[in-house]
Amino acid sequence: MHIPLSALDLSFVTTGTPAAQALVNTIDLAKSLDMLGYKRFWMAEHHSLASVASPAPEIMIGQVAAVTKNMRVGSGGVMLTNHAPLMVAERFKMLEALFPGRIDLGLGRAPGTDQVTAHALRRRLEERGGDDFLERLQELYLWESGDFPEGHPFNRVKVMPSGVPLPPVWLLGSSDYSAQLAAEIGVGYSFASHFSDFDAVVPMRTYRDRFKPSATLDKPYAIIAVAAVVAKTDEAAGRLAMTYDLNWLRRAKGEMLPLPSPEEAMAYPWTDQERAYIARRRQKLFCGSAQTVAERLQQFVSQTQADEVMITSSIYDHEARKTSYALLAECWRELKQAA
Repeated sequence: MHIPLSALDLSFVTTGTPAAQALVNTIDLAKSLDMLGYKRFWMAEHHSLASVASPAPEIMIGQVAAVTKNMRVGSGGVMLTNHAPLMVAERFKMLEALFPGRIDLGLGRAPGTDQVTAHALRRRLEERGGDDFLERLQELYLWESGDFPEGHPFNRVKVMPSGVPLPPVWLLGSSDYSAQLAAEIGVGYSFASHFSDFDAVVPMRTYRDRFKPSATLDKPYAIIAVAAVVAKTDEAAGRLAMTYDLNWLRRAKGEMLPLPSPEEAMAYPWTDQERAYIARRRQKLFCGSAQTVAERLQQFVSQTQADEVMITSSIYDHEARKTSYALLAECWRELKQAA
């Protein structure tokens, strides 16, 4: 069975790319990947990160869907704890009305930011306390079904635009909690292997083993998200990946800065301890020529039983990032034809 490729983009800000240009680059990348045959294009919600230009995936989804034709476009994801479920329902029904059959609603539990920013995002909302993701998810589904208890004041509220279904819901996760929940309620699941320290095999197989069919999904469908850097040679890809190296190190130190160039990373005075840390981090990165990365991805798909692979690539240079996706798509297509 052929495993489709998809993309996750964060509108990366670099030391040479201001935030406004990063948003334009996301749209340009999406147009390119639409022509290359990528199945879906998701955008994330992050706040107060100097390396991520977009805190509002629902706005970017509309922009990307308007300039593409074939890909599904969605959130990877909306952090539900930051938003009133009614607002999420309204916005994504609007997107579904404008681009019917092409929108995905990926939901995450994390705030997508630090604790101070999370407090600023939520301080005017009702304080529920603790992890209220499940409660908010249930409310989101109630806005779709209209099955609030008799006499509930929300029965007076009309979710607009009317007559438009909520797009397919996906649960995102970096451990096994969301895998179990996605399986229990019968929705799609995406595991964030690109930043999780959790063994991807465990949640991916947990989801598949425990899946219960629902009205919206009759069998499990799991996406594995990975970070990848592809170039014409392994050596060239390794050089591009030095952006990852210095960015990882800075984040480990609490320095949330724009993505550095490979030249900046090469000039950094690495200690032996830092090099050892980066060597461990590199094991999670799919880096090399298209053939190298595609073959490793095939093995990873076999281990995780993924139905789809979602690529995220924080390469410093925008054209090099587009080339990375293009080289991988071409090689992936050739492997499919040879199978």
